[in-house]
Amino acid sequence: MMKKRVAILGATGAVGQEFLLSLENHPWFEVTQLAASERSAGKKYIEAIRDPNSGIIKWQVGGDVPKYARDMPVVAINDVKVSELDLVFSAIEDEAARDIETKFAKDVPVVSTSSAYRYEEDVPILIPGINDDHVELIEQQKKNRNWKGYVLPLPNCTTTGLAITMKPLYENYGAKRVIMTSMQAISGAGRSPGVSALDVTDNLIPYIPKEENKVRVETAKILGKLKDGKIEPANIKVSCTCTRVPVIDGHTESVFVETSKPAKAEDVKHSIEEFSNHISVTGLPSAPKDYLVVHQDPTRPQPRIDRQINDGMTTSMGRLEEDQIFDNGLKYVLFSHNKKMGSAKGAVLLAEMLYKKGKI
Repeated sequence: MMKKRVAILGATGAVGQEFLLSLENHPWFEVTQLAASERSAGKKYIEAIRDPNSGIIKWQVGGDVPKYARDMPVVAINDVKVSELDLVFSAIEDEAARDIETKFAKDVPVVSTSSAYRYEEDVPILIPGINDDHVELIEQQKKNRNWKGYVLPLPNCTTTGLAITMKPLYENYGAKRVIMTSMQAISGAGRSPGVSALDVTDNLIPYIPKEENKVRVETAKILGKLKDGKIEPANIKVSCTCTRVPVIDGHTESVFVETSKPAKAEDVKHSIEEFSNHISVTGLPSAPKDYLVVHQDPTRPQPRIDRQINDGMTTSMGRLEEDQIFDNGLKYVLFSHNKKMGSAKGAVLLAEMLYKKGKI
């Protein structure tokens, strides 16, 4: 089988590096072009991430730089050869992403980790296994914009875990109101500008700009229904408080849910396990063995332990209990890896779903 030729935009940054790891020895995709800023252009990848003064290699993710990428040339964004590509992964930061992704989507599919296109009416926010049917909206997007390709953004990494756990609750029990408090890893803020170590050490920061509205809007869009060429948001209200905590990787969220139907904890646990066992992405190269895990141990999930499960692609739940604050109420704690399922590897899983559906 001929592999699909892919480029990584923003390849030298932390998310770009996660893409490099996620695509190493991939059975369907081959990284053929790496692109970054003008200061990196013209260098081999390993030199592009090496500080010229100190010699420090700024590899910001686990393990070592993949061998296949070390000597690959890095080109400027404008020098990417679009005619030699089947797919683009965009790890561009939000400020520049809109113009760059627009340029590429005119000719080729773009799967993005940025928020630049998330809130457009003809752009779905896809989580493979959760709202696969929304993929059909890309035909409307291509028609509206006269593009050969399209843009598909991932959700905000805080939304990812909440939307995944809410899907079976919304479909089976009519979840209608959610109160959530997040305890988010410092890696979610990125490296530039990121979070100051002096600010977050021995501390909790109770505010993350723009995060809470993203979660509210994106959750309703993801759980919504595709009808007449647009997505009707789900009839669900989300109130959230997003905080930053001194955890390196992985977002933990405490969730209270009001449902329309009675929801006994054991029945809900069974529904979630059934949902996970029949998830649509089973068998895709980046799909986890367990899409959702419900722990019985009341001390789980924990970031330091649960981030290791299935290379960060499993969403973990625990403390699943009925709660008296609502007539029909539940509470639980979830953990989702912001740099894996919530970022580059989740984007690769999305591309795999698109490939299987013949969209790439």
